[in-house]
Amino acid sequence: MTIHHKQAGGKGIFYVGEEGAYLAEMVYTLPADDKMIIEHTEVSDELRGQNVGYQLVHAAVEHARTYGQKIIPLCPFANAVFKKKPEYADVLFK
Repeated sequence: MTIHHKQAGGKGIFYVGEEGAYLAEMVYTLPADDKMIIEHTEVSDELRGQNVGYQLVHAAVEHARTYGQKIIPLCPFANAVFKKKPEYADVLFK
């Protein structure tokens, strides 16, 4: 499964599917160059149970590591993933 990424200005999205027909998405904002706020994660019923949500969060973590960003997971799902994955602590904003 391919995770796509699109960013424009201070907003971005990691997604699965085609432009305009996302099967899964994780939306974020960039309030500063070094901060990413994960606002929303959604996975279609078609992809539920396939760990797609985790893959989206992992993509955001790798992106944050590459660009020296810290993540603020306001999305309840993303926040739960960060609590379960101590290996993501290096990019968690404290």
